[in-house]
Amino acid sequence: MMESNTAGNTVSEMPYTGAKERGLIGAGIHAASSSGGGTGAGAGPGAGAPAGTGHSLEAKGNPGNPGMRRTLLLSRLAAVGLPLLAGVLFIVLWQQGLFHKLFGLQKYQLPLPGAIAEALQDNFSLLLSYSGYTLAEAILGMLAGSALGFGVALLAVSWPKWGSSGLLLAAALNAVPIVALAPIMNLWFGDGIGSRAAIVAATTMAAMAMNAYKGMTAVDPLAIDLMQSYAAGKGAVFRHLRIQNSLPYVFTALKINTTASMIGAIVGEFFYSSRGLGYLLSNSIKIAQMPLGWSCIVVAALAGILFYLVVERLEKAFLKWHPSRRDAAGS
Repeated sequence: MMESNTAGNTVSEMPYTGAKERGLIGAGIHAASSSGGGTGAGAGPGAGAPAGTGHSLEAKGNPGNPGMRRTLLLSRLAAVGLPLLAGVLFIVLWQQGLFHKLFGLQKYQLPLPGAIAEALQDNFSLLLSYSGYTLAEAILGMLAGSALGFGVALLAVSWPKWGSSGLLLAAALNAVPIVALAPIMNLWFGDGIGSRAAIVAATTMAAMAMNAYKGMTAVDPLAIDLMQSYAAGKGAVFRHLRIQNSLPYVFTALKINTTASMIGAIVGEFFYSSRGLGYLLSNSIKIAQMPLGWSCIVVAALAGILFYLVVERLEKAFLKWHPSRRDAAGS
């Protein structure tokens, strides 16, 4: 019904319309609760759903449920057991000579796993010493190359006109083969550990430069505007925003460089070295001691895996604040 106030203005039918809407909403709630098996409006977690559905959903999502625990345990066992089973099957088939028959190889060309294991046992102390030497070259070179690459990325972000040429230089240096870098680095740094560390630095600089530059430039413009609205200087924006945002990219580059550094160190030892896994592998091939050569390959692979796992553990420790880390911890 229309009413008028003292000023002669017309007032709409708000009380009547509101009551009608409330009646319709109440009828909808009553219909939903009655169709879902509930006893009234808002009958709890199971309202609006078939009887027993709420309890079944809670049981499925509850980690303390025995069925859920069993499913998680089976999935974890499958994640570890299936690759392990595949590896054991591969070694068994190799030991039985299947690959020799399949590819027409002789045992001196591809030694059996038993012969490689025997060479590992007989030369364990030598392999351990040489792997430590190669790892030292890889770690020193990777740290130097990563630091140089990060510096190039800083220059490219701070002074784009001048720093972008540094990215091109890093990419060009990464395209140079290691066999071409080895004699140059040997002339510059001698035949000691410095020449192989320099080779590793040259091969790992580009990955860090590109990834760090991507992380420093992939910043939300709204975050930059917010910091500038608080009168933050360029140094504060770099320290608290750009460098923080680049850390996930930096650790990605470090994980890439773990394998690249081992390759650079071993290949560098092929040419100018008197120690290391690459030197031992080269000599083993020359004198046809293939089981010892393959044992060098196995030890190098294990050292590379260990190096990668250390960097991955450091990433988890330093990036607990990152959303990807929180999502992984929650799952």
